[in-house]
Amino acid sequence: MTHQHNFKLTAIWQGNKVEGTKNIRTYDRSHTVSIDGKPELHLTTDNAAVGDKSKLNPEDLLVSAISSCHMLSYLYVCAMEGIIVTEYKDYATGIMIENANGGGSFKEVCLNPEIVVAEKSMIEKAIELHHKAHEICYIANSVNFEIKCFPLCKAIE
Repeated sequence: MTHQHNFKLTAIWQGNKVEGTKNIRTYDRSHTVSIDGKPELHLTTDNAAVGDKSKLNPEDLLVSAISSCHMLSYLYVCAMEGIIVTEYKDYATGIMIENANGGGSFKEVCLNPEIVVAEKSMIEKAIELHHKAHEICYIANSVNFEIKCFPLCKAIE
């Protein structure tokens, strides 16, 4: 049985500086994404020449989505398997390659989670469960590039 999830948002561009998109220097890349009942996201492009480094960009959000989805999947499988996670922190990175034609794509995302579990006896299983989490992660199953995971795990000291 399948269950369909639906998502709805509004993206509004605020970057018209009088001349609109007359050329690539006449407009700002700022835009807002709104989802009913949730905080607004103020976004821009990753392009340093025309973007605003103080704002998020779609590439940031993609790496964030992968890290977040993996973490939530991981915590779920740990709870199902009796592994008690007390701390989880991920230092995720992504590599995107630009093509000569101006387009590009992600080559990979690396997840570097540091996990603390309740007991030393849980460490081995806690590390193994990252594979199961990856298999059920909605976002990981939706991208066409490699997602690597390099977990570190220790027990409460």
